[in-house]
Amino acid sequence: MGTHREDLEYVGFWARTGAMLIDTILLSIVIYPLLTLFYGEAYWLSQRFIVGPFDFLLSWVFPAVAVILFWMKMQATPGKLALGVKIVDAKTGNPASTGKLVIRYFAYALSMVVVGLGFLWIAFDSRKQGLHDKIAGTVVVRKKNRGPEPVLFNE
Repeated sequence: MGTHREDLEYVGFWARTGAMLIDTILLSIVIYPLLTLFYGEAYWLSQRFIVGPFDFLLSWVFPAVAVILFWMKMQATPGKLALGVKIVDAKTGNPASTGKLVIRYFAYALSMVVVGLGFLWIAFDSRKQGLHDKIAGTVVVRKKNRGPEPVLFNE
């Protein structure tokens, strides 16, 4: 039988979507100016999937390395950190292994298949796991009472 952690809760769809939006904005602030600097306005008009080697490095390799390193060091990306959220091993509650984190990152692609149903599943799953979490054996958690102190009114 597993250990109960009364101080933690699973993180649902909307909070995780918010964290993803923060991360996407931060990555875009770094990557888009560099792509424009290197390729010029032609980059944004191109019909090609990958414009060149620098595009591949910035658009595919850099995000993968950055996200996995953040997960390894902080158990979260900047967006998840902003929301007080951490990725942990689904069985133990300990930090997930590097192998699980790499699997989790690449399983994102499977979560996107069929209009993102693997991500949408988070909203309906009892442990709030997306397909990528189930494949990697991870859950996303946060402290239940996140405020500095409970609200108290004196009558």
